Amino acid sequence: MKKTLFALVFLSLLISCKNDDEDALTSIASTDINFQRGATINVGGEGAAEISAYDPVSKKLFVINAAAGQVNIYDLTNPSLPIEQPAITLASGAPNSVAVGNDIIAVAVENENKQAPGTVETYSISNSSAINTYTVGALPDMLTFSPDQNSIVVACEGEPNDDYSIDPEGTVGIIDLTSGNVRLVDFTALNGQENQLKSAGVRIFGPNASVAQDLEPEFVVVSEDSSTAYIICQENNALMSVDIATGNINYLRAFGAKDYMSPLNAMDLSDRDDAKELKNWPVRSFYQPDGMTIVNIGGREYIITANEGDARDYDNYSEEERLADVTLDPTAFPDAATLQLDENLGRLKITTADGDTDGDGDYDFIYGYGARSFSLWDTEAQLIYDSGNSISANTLDMNATRFNDDDGRSDDKGAEPEAVAVLEIQSSQNRYILAVAMERTDGVLLYDISNPNSPQFLTWLQPMGDEAPESVLMIPREDSGNDKALLIISNEDSGTVNIYENNIED
Repeated sequence: MKKTLFALVFLSLLISCKNDDEDALTSIASTDINFQRGATINVGGEGAAEISAYDPVSKKLFVINAAAGQVNIYDLTNPSLPIEQPAITLASGAPNSVAVGNDIIAVAVENENKQAPGTVETYSISNSSAINTYTVGALPDMLTFSPDQNSIVVACEGEPNDDYSIDPEGTVGIIDLTSGNVRLVDFTALNGQENQLKSAGVRIFGPNASVAQDLEPEFVVVSEDSSTAYIICQENNALMSVDIATGNINYLRAFGAKDYMSPLNAMDLSDRDDAKELKNWPVRSFYQPDGMTIVNIGGREYIITANEGDARDYDNYSEEERLADVTLDPTAFPDAATLQLDENLGRLKITTADGDTDGDGDYDFIYGYGARSFSLWDTEAQLIYDSGNSISANTLDMNATRFNDDDGRSDDKGAEPEAVAVLEIQSSQNRYILAVAMERTDGVLLYDISNPNSPQFLTWLQPMGDEAPESVLMIPREDSGNDKALLIISNEDSGTVNIYENNIED
């Protein structure tokens, strides 16, 4: 992207969850935000660069290379000229996530039999030697260190096999690095509470599944004081809070659904309307976040989510269907025939697991996947702010050819916000810059979230030739090798890592 683009001041459509009818246009000067592409690392082909972790002490970047079953290492002492180091070949299985802390590289590794317990392998940052292997739950999908670096917390998804004949329980692994003990937090205490949880909005719907089997932990962050883990269960559209010291579940709460009839939530939901325009539709869509981060702004912690959406779609069970192929309740939808045209909502992928509230075989509500947004929540899972259709509106405004992957994903989950990261710029008045990676449109949007109730759009970074950003890192200038803040984007499909440098001093 040309340098001049970064100097522009963009208008931002601000979405306030406090008042859905408030429509404010605000501009913000981004004089200290000027990320320019510095280097690109070609790790390999598809699946070679999914998740990355950065060590501020050694200035090394660790990149999960699932295709090769290894962790690639790059010296970023000079971020403009990354130097590849010898890779770590994993003992067994496919890596899903990597994190660093206290001179330790931790890698989440799934079992060759995905329904069997996985492991966390640890290695020395200093010399890449193996330290330990810990057995955790089935399909460890993501892991992180607690801020005090005494624990590693692992989200173990426990996905079923393709014919749904084996459905392992989801779990959260807590590894005590001082003692070496592993506590596997299961959810059997919630078994028998299906009806209460469903009434509260938690999606429990797998065939013949208990609550413990149905909950699928996807992503985890830890509170600043290292006492509490917050875990996304994406398919269940819920957030869980777990006490790290005891393993007790503090709560399990639903994220809820987004109403596309709200003026600020207008979306393009058809890939066959020969148009790229945002409209209101009688659709509710589950937030279903994937990636998240946690940040303290003004003494208050906020959980920030990338609301990608996801469906269960297996050989022997699928909740996914086109709206044109279901029956809508004639009272709730007297215009059903019009809605179900391909140029309207007919192509929209909906869930058949929700919406038939009276059990008569037709759908009283239409539910989709993902909110096509990012959100800020407090640590009690209460919504503080949702970006509404800001991602769609700004993408459409800045590069219509990339909108919803050139409109081809409008009927699915849109741009698919995948990952988020926050950069704190320390100055006389601290600023907080949010990066939101969009898997389907191959770019990263930047927002100023210094006021968590009213984030403001800054700009869009779109690397050319790089596809499907899966993770983003924000590195403050004091931790980088060249005294410049870094934005690191790992692209799953292209197998590349982009390194952006903030070229304006704060």
